Amino acid sequence: MRPLWLALIGLTIGAPAWAQRPPGDAAPLQQQWQQDGAPPVQQAPLPPLTGDQQSAPGVAPTPAPAGPATMEAPSVWVPAKIAKVRALDKVDAQTETLTIAVGQSVVFGSLTIAVKACVVRPPDQPADAAAYLTVTDSHPDAPDFAGWMLKNEPSVSMMQHPIYDLSVAGCG
Repeated sequence: MRPLWLALIGLTIGAPAWAQRPPGDAAPLQQQWQQDGAPPVQQAPLPPLTGDQQSAPGVAPTPAPAGPATMEAPSVWVPAKIAKVRALDKVDAQTETLTIAVGQSVVFGSLTIAVKACVVRPPDQPADAAAYLTVTDSHPDAPDFAGWMLKNEPSVSMMQHPIYDLSVAGCG
Protein backbone atom coordinates (compact mmCIF):
# COMPACT_ATOMS: atom_id res chain seq x y z
CA MET A 1 0.00 0.00 0.00
CA ARG A 2 1.24 3.47 -0.85
CA PRO A 3 2.12 5.82 1.97
CA LEU A 4 -0.71 8.11 2.94
CA TRP A 5 1.22 11.32 2.31
CA LEU A 6 1.70 10.38 -1.32
CA ALA A 7 -2.00 9.85 -1.78
CA LEU A 8 -2.76 13.16 -0.03
CA ILE A 9 -0.62 15.28 -2.31
CA GLY A 10 -1.77 13.46 -5.40
CA LEU A 11 1.49 11.99 -6.69
CA THR A 12 0.91 9.33 -9.29
CA ILE A 13 4.43 8.27 -10.28
CA GLY A 14 4.53 4.49 -10.29
CA ALA A 15 1.04 4.29 -8.75
CA PRO A 16 -1.51 1.67 -9.79
CA ALA A 17 -4.22 2.68 -12.25
CA TRP A 18 -6.87 3.20 -9.54
CA ALA A 19 -4.68 5.80 -7.80
CA GLN A 20 -3.93 7.85 -10.93
CA ARG A 21 -5.81 11.09 -11.58
CA PRO A 22 -5.92 13.21 -14.69
CA PRO A 23 -3.53 16.19 -14.62
CA GLY A 24 -4.95 19.20 -12.78
CA ASP A 25 -7.40 17.09 -10.77
CA ALA A 26 -7.03 17.97 -7.10
CA ALA A 27 -6.89 15.40 -4.32
CA PRO A 28 -10.15 14.98 -2.33
CA LEU A 29 -8.77 16.70 0.77
CA GLN A 30 -7.47 19.57 -1.29
CA GLN A 31 -10.93 20.00 -2.84
CA GLN A 32 -12.46 20.08 0.63
CA TRP A 33 -9.91 22.69 1.81
CA GLN A 34 -10.61 24.83 -1.23
CA GLN A 35 -14.35 24.70 -0.50
CA ASP A 36 -13.65 25.77 3.09
CA GLY A 37 -11.68 28.79 1.82
CA ALA A 38 -8.14 27.54 2.56
CA PRO A 39 -5.43 28.30 -0.01
CA PRO A 40 -4.52 25.45 -2.39
CA VAL A 41 -1.61 23.21 -1.53
CA GLN A 42 1.41 23.86 -3.74
CA GLN A 43 3.50 20.84 -4.70
CA ALA A 44 7.26 21.13 -4.98
CA PRO A 45 8.81 19.50 -8.06
CA LEU A 46 10.49 16.18 -7.44
CA PRO A 47 14.06 15.43 -8.52
CA PRO A 48 14.46 13.07 -11.49
CA LEU A 49 14.36 9.38 -10.75
CA THR A 50 17.42 7.21 -11.02
CA GLY A 51 17.41 4.07 -13.15
CA ASP A 52 16.62 1.64 -10.34
CA GLN A 53 13.76 3.82 -9.07
CA GLN A 54 12.11 3.97 -12.48
CA SER A 55 12.10 0.19 -12.88
CA ALA A 56 10.25 -0.59 -9.65
CA PRO A 57 6.47 -0.21 -10.20
CA GLY A 58 4.37 0.61 -7.18
CA VAL A 59 7.34 1.76 -5.13
CA ALA A 60 7.39 5.33 -3.88
CA PRO A 61 10.20 7.31 -5.48
CA THR A 62 13.02 8.56 -3.31
CA PRO A 63 15.09 11.56 -4.26
CA ALA A 64 18.51 10.89 -5.76
CA PRO A 65 21.37 11.51 -3.33
CA ALA A 66 22.62 15.07 -3.51
CA GLY A 67 26.22 14.16 -2.71
CA PRO A 68 28.21 14.95 0.38
CA ALA A 69 27.43 18.19 2.14
CA THR A 70 30.19 20.74 1.81
CA MET A 71 31.18 22.63 4.88
CA GLU A 72 33.53 25.57 4.96
CA ALA A 73 36.03 25.78 7.75
CA PRO A 74 35.14 28.58 10.12
CA SER A 75 37.36 31.63 10.00
CA VAL A 76 39.05 31.16 13.37
CA TRP A 77 42.11 33.08 14.53
CA VAL A 78 43.91 32.66 17.84
CA PRO A 79 45.52 35.73 19.45
CA ALA A 80 49.28 35.70 19.96
CA LYS A 81 51.49 37.89 22.16
CA ILE A 82 54.46 38.46 19.84
CA ALA A 83 54.73 39.46 16.19
CA LYS A 84 57.72 38.68 14.01
CA VAL A 85 58.10 41.30 11.30
CA ARG A 86 60.63 41.08 8.49
CA ALA A 87 61.97 44.53 7.63
CA LEU A 88 63.96 45.27 4.47
CA ASP A 89 66.03 48.37 3.81
CA LYS A 90 65.97 48.59 0.00
CA VAL A 91 68.93 50.98 -0.19
CA ASP A 92 71.36 48.83 1.81
CA ALA A 93 69.71 45.49 0.96
CA GLN A 94 69.69 44.63 4.65
CA THR A 95 66.99 42.41 6.11
CA GLU A 96 66.20 42.16 9.79
CA THR A 97 63.57 40.10 11.61
CA LEU A 98 62.05 42.19 14.38
CA THR A 99 60.34 40.57 17.37
CA ILE A 100 57.72 42.97 18.71
CA ALA A 101 55.33 42.34 21.60
CA VAL A 102 51.67 43.21 20.99
CA GLY A 103 51.09 46.75 22.23
CA GLN A 104 54.76 47.70 21.82
CA SER A 105 56.72 49.43 19.07
CA VAL A 106 60.26 49.37 17.69
CA VAL A 107 62.31 51.69 15.48
CA PHE A 108 63.80 50.45 12.20
CA GLY A 109 65.66 53.17 10.30
CA SER A 110 63.26 56.12 10.13
CA LEU A 111 60.21 53.88 10.74
CA THR A 112 58.37 53.37 14.01
CA ILE A 113 56.53 50.04 13.84
CA ALA A 114 53.77 49.43 16.41
CA VAL A 115 51.98 46.08 16.71
CA LYS A 116 48.32 46.41 17.75
CA ALA A 117 47.37 42.72 17.33
CA CYS A 118 48.83 39.45 16.11
CA VAL A 119 46.79 36.31 15.36
CA VAL A 120 47.51 32.79 14.09
CA ARG A 121 45.42 29.89 12.79
CA PRO A 122 44.77 26.95 15.13
CA PRO A 123 46.78 23.75 14.53
CA ASP A 124 43.87 21.96 12.78
CA GLN A 125 43.73 24.60 10.01
CA PRO A 126 46.27 25.69 7.38
CA ALA A 127 49.10 27.65 8.98
CA ASP A 128 48.88 31.42 8.63
CA ALA A 129 49.56 34.54 10.67
CA ALA A 130 48.35 38.13 10.53
CA ALA A 131 49.41 41.27 12.37
CA TYR A 132 47.79 44.68 12.65
CA LEU A 133 50.61 47.19 12.26
CA THR A 134 50.78 50.95 12.57
CA VAL A 135 53.86 52.33 10.83
CA THR A 136 54.93 55.96 10.92
CA ASP A 137 57.96 57.56 9.28
CA SER A 138 59.97 60.37 10.85
CA HIS A 139 60.35 62.02 7.43
CA PRO A 140 57.55 64.57 6.92
CA ASP A 141 56.54 63.57 3.37
CA ALA A 142 56.87 59.80 3.78
CA PRO A 143 53.70 57.67 3.70
CA ASP A 144 52.33 56.07 6.87
CA PHE A 145 50.63 52.66 7.09
CA ALA A 146 47.96 51.18 9.36
CA GLY A 147 46.32 47.83 8.67
CA TRP A 148 46.47 44.05 8.70
CA MET A 149 49.36 42.25 7.01
CA LEU A 150 49.00 38.54 6.21
CA LYS A 151 51.93 36.15 6.22
CA ASN A 152 50.64 33.90 3.40
CA GLU A 153 49.13 36.74 1.32
CA PRO A 154 51.52 39.71 1.62
CA SER A 155 50.23 41.34 -1.56
CA VAL A 156 46.74 41.80 -0.09
CA SER A 157 47.92 44.62 2.19
CA MET A 158 51.33 46.10 1.50
CA MET A 159 53.09 49.12 2.85
CA GLN A 160 54.03 51.46 0.00
CA HIS A 161 57.35 53.03 0.92
CA PRO A 162 60.29 54.09 -1.28
CA ILE A 163 63.01 52.88 1.11
CA TYR A 164 61.53 50.16 3.36
CA ASP A 165 59.51 47.03 2.94
CA LEU A 166 57.74 45.13 5.75
CA SER A 167 56.17 41.69 5.90
CA VAL A 168 54.82 39.46 8.65
CA ALA A 169 57.08 36.48 9.35
CA GLY A 170 54.82 34.98 12.02
CA CYS A 171 53.30 35.31 15.46
CA GLY A 172 54.19 33.59 18.71
